Amino acid sequence: MGLIEMAGKNYLDLKAEVWDTGKCASCGACVAVCPADSIFFKTGEESVHPFNRDYCKDVNDNVPCGACYEVCPRLEKQPSEIIGNYLNIMSAKAAFEIPGKQSGGAVTAILSNALEQGMIDAVVTVVEDPWSLRPSSAVISSNEVLINHAGSRYNWWVPLVASLKEAVITRKHTKIAIVGVPCVVQAIRQMRESDLDIIRPFKKYIRLIVGLFCTETFDYEKLMQDKLISERNIDPLDIIHFDVKGKLEITLKDGSLTLISLKEVEDCVRPGCKICTDLTALYSDISAGSVGSPQGSTTLVIRNPVGRHFVNSAVEHGKLLPENKVDMGSVEKLSAKKIERMPEE
Repeated sequence: MGLIEMAGKNYLDLKAEVWDTGKCASCGACVAVCPADSIFFKTGEESVHPFNRDYCKDVNDNVPCGACYEVCPRLEKQPSEIIGNYLNIMSAKAAFEIPGKQSGGAVTAILSNALEQGMIDAVVTVVEDPWSLRPSSAVISSNEVLINHAGSRYNWWVPLVASLKEAVITRKHTKIAIVGVPCVVQAIRQMRESDLDIIRPFKKYIRLIVGLFCTETFDYEKLMQDKLISERNIDPLDIIHFDVKGKLEITLKDGSLTLISLKEVEDCVRPGCKICTDLTALYSDISAGSVGSPQGSTTLVIRNPVGRHFVNSAVEHGKLLPENKVDMGSVEKLSAKKIERMPEE
């Protein structure tokens, strides 16, 4: 958005156009960039969009800001590309053991190499409590911590971009990688394209965006407590793999696989997901997911020279093993299905 379009926009406009209309992606970008720390999320039933603490520089002090409006990914028309632009598509897996990895561990391998080589100094990512699996966003600067949190489930909703404020403002990191689902990637793209001075510290220090394939995200309390624990008597500690490939696939420690139709858990899906059309994180540097690759491998869509540089470095330093061709048919099919959600004009 240009400066002319931004004139006079503030959180009240964002509230009217996005928060109150069910369009909010709950990505946390507005939380990150608010200079007054006035935007926040609640948990539980009221977590479908952010809230404001009744203070805004623009509204209360007549100081132009508009940062929250500027970075919102839901003010743009949803994309309609199946796969989007890319330089290369490959299957890969980590060349070293990663306990708890979701698919091939390729994303962790790329980030681990980048930390070791000094290409990045922090990763904004999802972590989860080892006992409850409750997710949260975090800033990781240690390779050991990164590997220990591999396999954290991005299918849970987390306002991930909110942690950018900690990474940039509090901890002063200057070479940041962000790993997130498509709405997160769209928000970071808004930051990268912004001309607002207040956004500059955020866009300046983002070195890599890794986008994860995503059909939808789930509310933790509704899915874990109401569906898995109460209805199916599944202990969270028994879950070793949690994935969405047209169905909810839950693998337990005993090797058993539980398949749940997405229709059955529809009431657990975040409301803002129901208008999202982006499966493969079209605006990332590297997109990654399990769809299209054999079990134990990761599909990587390398979209630009930045992404290629990070992948090549991981391969050259023995962290990442390239593998066979990807079955793009399955990726395209799932992507086309998600595009069907495109809201009517």
